[in-house]
Amino acid sequence: MSAILQCLHHRVPNRFWHFVGVGGSGMSGLARLLLEKDYQVSGSDLVESRIIQQLEEKGLVFFQGHQSNFVDQAQAVVVSSAIDEGNVELESARTRKIPIFHRAELLAALLVEKKSIVVAGMHGKTTTTSLLAWLFHETQSSFYVGGVVTQLGASAKIGEGDWFIAEGDESDGTLAKYAPHFSLVLNIEKEHLDFYSSLQAIESVFRELGEQTKGKIFYCGDDEGATRVFENFENVISFGLSHSVDVQGQNVVFDKSGSRFDVWIKGKLWLERVHLSLPGSHNVRNALGAIAVAHEAGLSEKMIVEGLASFQGARRRFEVKWECDHFLVIDDYGHHPTEIRATLEAAKQVATGRRLVVVFQPHRFSRTKALREDFAKAFDLADRLFLTGIYPADESAKDWPEVTGENLFRAVEVAGHGAVSFQGQSLALAQELVHEVKPGDCVVVLGAGDIGKVTQILVEHLKFYRELIKVVGDRGRVVRNEPLRRHTTLRVGGPAEFWCEPDGEESLVRVLQLCEKNAMPVTFIGRGSNLLIKDGGIRGVCLHLHEDFFSKIEIVKDKVFAQAGAKLKSIVAAAKREGLGGFEFMEGIPGSLGGALFMNAGAMGGWMFERVVSVRCMNQKGEVTELLRDGIQADYRCVPTLQNKIVLSAVLQGKKEAKEVVEERLRKFSEKRWESQPAASSAGCIFKNPSLSPAGKLVDELGLKGLSVGGARVSQEHGNFIVNNGTATASDVLQLIELVRQRARAERGVELETEIIILGDNESVKITK
Repeated sequence: MSAILQCLHHRVPNRFWHFVGVGGSGMSGLARLLLEKDYQVSGSDLVESRIIQQLEEKGLVFFQGHQSNFVDQAQAVVVSSAIDEGNVELESARTRKIPIFHRAELLAALLVEKKSIVVAGMHGKTTTTSLLAWLFHETQSSFYVGGVVTQLGASAKIGEGDWFIAEGDESDGTLAKYAPHFSLVLNIEKEHLDFYSSLQAIESVFRELGEQTKGKIFYCGDDEGATRVFENFENVISFGLSHSVDVQGQNVVFDKSGSRFDVWIKGKLWLERVHLSLPGSHNVRNALGAIAVAHEAGLSEKMIVEGLASFQGARRRFEVKWECDHFLVIDDYGHHPTEIRATLEAAKQVATGRRLVVVFQPHRFSRTKALREDFAKAFDLADRLFLTGIYPADESAKDWPEVTGENLFRAVEVAGHGAVSFQGQSLALAQELVHEVKPGDCVVVLGAGDIGKVTQILVEHLKFYRELIKVVGDRGRVVRNEPLRRHTTLRVGGPAEFWCEPDGEESLVRVLQLCEKNAMPVTFIGRGSNLLIKDGGIRGVCLHLHEDFFSKIEIVKDKVFAQAGAKLKSIVAAAKREGLGGFEFMEGIPGSLGGALFMNAGAMGGWMFERVVSVRCMNQKGEVTELLRDGIQADYRCVPTLQNKIVLSAVLQGKKEAKEVVEERLRKFSEKRWESQPAASSAGCIFKNPSLSPAGKLVDELGLKGLSVGGARVSQEHGNFIVNNGTATASDVLQLIELVRQRARAERGVELETEIIILGDNESVKITK
């Protein structure tokens, strides 16, 4: 201690306190404290973050990366246990005999200048330290927290008051370096077994902290480990919910706003119906510890009561990321079995009656191995559980080949949890979670690694969903995870992330503008003929112009004015009533006008753009234009001019004929269709006709009629149709298409090109029970 105190007191002009890994949560806080005390500070890290930018605004000299010359002007170098011994800056400092201090040594030296309170324990330190700092904030106390606390404005601060509240880190044994005025110990159990050899070794470090505490030791009397270590110390105050403690919580009630309880001190009621804005019994216990410290330090009842009620919590400590009438999403740092159980208990208390969907990312191979069986039993309260790969921190997977997320998944299965699945990729996991959550669910995402990005994807999805509902129109419809097999004639396909049916052109414009603002992909789906959607479904918004709002048909003389949602057969029927011919080929095409124009659909020798006068369409920005036929490039089964546009309506040219003539033509076309085309679910013709032979004839000649994969089969009636027997998947159809193409290529040298549109993603590979 004397060496670092001497270094702190002897300031050398133009020399810096240099932090290796300055962007870390603990290191950045210490750098901030020195900057606030007007020390010259430099630091290095692999990337520049928002935290580093904030420190630069206060005067930090930042170096990106790690190089030996970064310590050229260093008076002292500060490191954490995360810095490898081979770090070039560390080696350079040793060579130049520049003093090197661990971050705990620096914090311990800074604490000497004030009446210090060190908060310690395996779980709950950051939240409890933050709560104490908030209770003391009117006293202008200093604080140091190992996490982000928006309410405090920063993770660390030097105040003018007498007190200094700090979070102590037990993970690397450095807890023994502190000699505080008060120690607040929340819990002691097996943890950090990559550093400690046993529970006894852990307890020994906490015992040293107690022996070096100058004043009172506050410990949780409900915790077996803390009680075992401290119950025989002098000057101790116990707290908790059990009857034997000094500071006791009674009559605890949980609700959506947190918890309420009475506080008894030494058998006497001191505070009645205290409101804590955090849920869970574990938070009540930790708050009782903070209350005990604040009471002993002389804070007024008013400061304590108001501080408890107004405390908002630390980031990623049971942090509510999204809440609305239908969904509750909670993000939590918990990565130890005890923390997981406590967090899920709190979630059940807050979300009474809701289904609890839990996502967990294990943290460190060493922890996962040591506590594997405890982890396996920690998720009993989860109604649905997702597990993912292990976040390694500073460990290497090659050193732990037998420790994997899949193995933990198997252990959870063996422990009896029936609704559990594993997905190793974060993006795929987020997509599965988006598909899983239902109205009424409470989602809890747990882990100390990068699992927060899964939370972010889910929250963005739910926020967009709510915005989409607002703009779709009073009579419109928005559905999450809508099965697209319901909207295709082939009856296969995964879900649409959002299925949207605006109730008119104005709401359609609003939907498109919202999608553009949020960079949300948009896919137009008509009546789903000539379309194959993969089993993974379609990300983004699937727009459908519902016939209730976009199906108007009007005939004026020899022209048809029709909206895009109108069924082709409805257009044919209207034309027949008015004695208008030229549309009979459309009658058997199971689609709407918009989709038929987009694909230049055809049958019986007729094509859509043979009848087009003009097309009115809208681009992705909601801008409407009307295109005349001469300005539209229309090819076989493709209309390049209409790509990335939504057809709103069209004017079609017919010819006046006797109704009997029109009816007779319809009858002949219908007979031909029923004779040659299958009645089973299909997407129409699968392949474009090659130049030498119709595709259906080629398939017949190759002897492929009746060929099947799963529930998909090449039609016996027409070789260019693939039908669904009721159990087919998109994967079945795609495999069957490829088999036909391979045979045509190998035996006839013909490269068959698909006529149908294929959209969507392949289904994610996952292990599931």
